[in-house]
Amino acid sequence: PDLEAWVLFFRHAHLPILRHTARQLEEARQNKDLISGSDLSKIVLRDPLLAVSVLAFIQPMHVKHLQSQITTIEHSIIMLGVDPFFREFESPITIEAALKNEPEALLHVLQTIQRVQRASRFARSWAFERHDLDIEEVTLAALLHDLAEILLWCFAPKLALAIHAQQRSNKTLRSAVAQESILGIRLFDLQRALCSAWQLPELLALLMDDTKAYLPRVQNVSLAVNLARHLVRGWDDAALPDDFAGIENLLRIDRAALLSRLEVPTEWIA
Repeated sequence: PDLEAWVLFFRHAHLPILRHTARQLEEARQNKDLISGSDLSKIVLRDPLLAVSVLAFIQPMHVKHLQSQITTIEHSIIMLGVDPFFREFESPITIEAALKNEPEALLHVLQTIQRVQRASRFARSWAFERHDLDIEEVTLAALLHDLAEILLWCFAPKLALAIHAQQRSNKTLRSAVAQESILGIRLFDLQRALCSAWQLPELLALLMDDTKAYLPRVQNVSLAVNLARHLVRGWDDAALPDDFAGIENLLRIDRAALLSRLEVPTEWIA
């Protein structure tokens, strides 16, 4: 009925992960004596729901003993330890199993996860070029930027499909308006509230906040998320020129260099 109820539900929900991630974790478990925190972090950083589960699990345990918050997956796993990590995230539910009776929602959530994975790759690459002080923080923020949308597809697929249907029938309808009409809340507000409920690092909440895009690191995340979202509709999406202009300004490169790095199809450039 309200934001508080949504937060209470998700705060105690057992989040599913990708089937591919579950397989990778099982392979890693079989070789855990040879696996490092860095190796595990590479697996986790491809799966937004596992990433947020790791962060939410580690924060209450260690933050009170540290002078600063844990803002990366690798640091989280190192603090937790490899064996405790495998014990905590043993036999996970998979997204594919959870949505086996909702094939359309499953397709949408997998497409959404592919989109945020792409955004995280963009964000990581640009953070490296900008000599960011902690590249993983930016990468993680891009991966988690649309977390509430992913959660909705997993736990309330019929409501997510209703929002999608509204937007498909009215191309001018803003996402927030469609969300409020179906859910009674905006997903941005839900995500912000969950960051607080799960005690996620304040820095990550900041990096995911598009209203703070005047800050270079936030702009890095926001531009990566927008580019990945617009590329879903193809290289002829009308919003891409604005995306390109923002990226050029962020990286201080020209259009030709950017299009080359993005491997834009030559027919599009022509």
